[in-house]
Amino acid sequence: MSGPARKGGAADITDAATAKIAGTEAVAASFPFNAAKPGEFAEAAMDPPQGQSVEPPHPMVTGSTLTEVNASEKVGKGNPQISFNPTNGPLDRVRVDSGGRVLTTNQGVPIADNQNSLKAGLRGPTLMEDFILREKITHFDHERIPERIVHARGSGAHGYFQVYEPLAPLTRAHFLQDPSAQTPVFVRFSTVAGSRGSTDLARDVRGFAVKFYTQEGIFDLVGNNIPVFFIQDALNFPDLIHAVKPEPHNEIPQAASAHDTFWDFISLMPESMHMVMWVMSDRAIPRSYRMMEGFGVHTFRVVNEAGESHFVKFHWKPLLGTHQVVWDEAQKISGKDPDFHRGDLWEAIEGGDFPEWELGLQVVPEADEHRFDFDLLDPTKIIPEELVPVRRVGKLVLNRNPDNFFAETEQVAFHIGHVVPGIDFTNDPLLQGRLFSYTDTQLKRLGGPNFHEIPINRPLAPVHNNQRDGHMRQTINRGRVSYEPNSLAAGCPFQAGRADGGFASYGERTDAHKVRERSDSFFDHYTQAALFFRSQAPHEQAHIAKALSFELGMVQSTAIRRRMLVHLGNVDDGLAALVAARLGMEVPAATELDLPLNMGYPADAEPARYQPHPAKAPADVGTSPALSMTHLPGGGIRTRKVAVLVADGVDGDDLAAIKAALEAEGAKAKTIAPRLGVVKTADGKAVMADMSLLNAASVLFDAVYVPGGEASAAALALEADAVHFVNEAFKHCKAVGASGAGVDFLRGTALAAAGALDGGDVAVATGNAAADVAGAFIAAIAAHRNWDREMTGGVPA
Repeated sequence: MSGPARKGGAADITDAATAKIAGTEAVAASFPFNAAKPGEFAEAAMDPPQGQSVEPPHPMVTGSTLTEVNASEKVGKGNPQISFNPTNGPLDRVRVDSGGRVLTTNQGVPIADNQNSLKAGLRGPTLMEDFILREKITHFDHERIPERIVHARGSGAHGYFQVYEPLAPLTRAHFLQDPSAQTPVFVRFSTVAGSRGSTDLARDVRGFAVKFYTQEGIFDLVGNNIPVFFIQDALNFPDLIHAVKPEPHNEIPQAASAHDTFWDFISLMPESMHMVMWVMSDRAIPRSYRMMEGFGVHTFRVVNEAGESHFVKFHWKPLLGTHQVVWDEAQKISGKDPDFHRGDLWEAIEGGDFPEWELGLQVVPEADEHRFDFDLLDPTKIIPEELVPVRRVGKLVLNRNPDNFFAETEQVAFHIGHVVPGIDFTNDPLLQGRLFSYTDTQLKRLGGPNFHEIPINRPLAPVHNNQRDGHMRQTINRGRVSYEPNSLAAGCPFQAGRADGGFASYGERTDAHKVRERSDSFFDHYTQAALFFRSQAPHEQAHIAKALSFELGMVQSTAIRRRMLVHLGNVDDGLAALVAARLGMEVPAATELDLPLNMGYPADAEPARYQPHPAKAPADVGTSPALSMTHLPGGGIRTRKVAVLVADGVDGDDLAAIKAALEAEGAKAKTIAPRLGVVKTADGKAVMADMSLLNAASVLFDAVYVPGGEASAAALALEADAVHFVNEAFKHCKAVGASGAGVDFLRGTALAAAGALDGGDVAVATGNAAADVAGAFIAAIAAHRNWDREMTGGVPA
């Protein structure tokens, strides 16, 4: 290149290069040997020391280039931030707003015409050189990533966790020590079996995954709304999911377990029976994500600063109470509003009704590991709360919706192996398999090993390691060293050492042969299934029986039904007999089956050794009240949705009074009219209808109220949809209220024939005016449902 020479710059660079070489030699020479190496062997490895490092004489010694001091708007200020990783931090650094900005390509080129592709003439062919068209279409073609195989349909939110008191006696985890500190979280709720486009109200397990952005790194508590799982060993997980997914020959049914392949698998694997009871219960059709419990499922381990270990089960307890819908409701909601749970969560947070849960721990000292009649390492078992109470230690609050569903909720990557110092694993064989599965899944779904660099997945804690390259790498690592130990980078980044907060796995003693076996303590498949069923209230037991009858009624194979009836008989004779009667069958004896009860055994094994052996006789199982939602705290009526049916001529004072009473308790009152627009009150005032009978349904609400006003009541009586609305709410055991002429309207519904008026039903509140009715109506909503109605026969709706 011609032109004037730049002698001054060259001289400066030469001097700097010499200094860099000398500095590099100095730091390399300061490592005559690896002083930290002896701490990696034998007993010393139980308490690893801090890695060896030195302070370089100048930052440029460990830099990539001498020109890093040259600044620009893109590369930065030319003043490298030593020992700092600015790619971690708040999402504000990647949050973009386009207000007042011109449209550009992905390369920042302003676009003058975003309406027409480049053509050879007005009616000619489109030209390949149209880089704007190619970029836009290419991006569109690649906008979808592979959906999750399980938990594909989800909803997420940001929030925080705050511990109530220091938990130092149990764990050294930093985020569980300071009651004044709020740890940011991102939570994703999901269904398991369905695709991204399936309904929220499928009968299914719900995922409850919490990502804690702690000072020590990411901790992911990846759980469900059911505390146990179908299988005991991760080796069976692909088979379970293949069985529950739509059948491969016709891709039917979507998001449903009511088909042959699922029940075929279950009928051959009795270890699933406890989970089956939960999934066939109302726990599998929650009223809201905000109103369901969460569980860590597995037994984990917490370790304190002294190295002492305790076993722990994680619980999330919703402060709004634990509530459900009924199966008939769930099916109708799926048609009316398949995004029911997703919308409910979004609207609650947008409206300032922030969902809250308390974190609960069941703690078992190591010395008590074997004191139960079940195995703590068995993921198909719970620890009954009567044996080990749940200690509530902190609160989770969700207070911000995502800005972008794809960038946050869809790209968030959870992994059960993301733990922090003070939290560790047990030998639960399902947990052990999950430790591999999650990373492997994200590699496929998010394109490669750098999925942790997606903003929603980045920790707030500093990230410094010697990993480089890979698909979509975003971090620009300074320096030439990509290995450890090293001396050329002054030993950095160096091992933290346990005393400096480094993660050190718990030193559990292990001395055993390598075997493909399962402990005998894992073969009680019926005791806790029976415990769960017998702990349910009568209406909950009836719902389980109906669910099983529905599911097995969709199974075409008689042999599969017969096997399931035998399993149900081992859980509860009455349950099996009731389901069998509805299927038009008899409960067979186990000896009548052509297969052993448990077909999950190795090829060369003796089948008899693998058959179930309950720890207790059926008569000795007992009950656990904590397993029934009927016995769980209700949480009042805050955020409950109440439909108020109105028409022209409604009593304005009555309407205002019931809305004020409901809203004072935190409920949401919505006016439903025969049409959208303005409804005139009896005194001529205008009231806007929130919804019409065409786009509203009782299944979308928790209760229904009919205020006074003779003209309004008469008009509603002529609306078949209004009568159906009330009948359906009554059928689903919801609270119904009315005042004044609204009571006359109720006399034309199924409530009158059922004897529910004039004190005949505790959840039907009537009176002359809303002020007289509000208290009883609110109490009925707080009780969630009047399940006694189900015991008196069906209500046509």
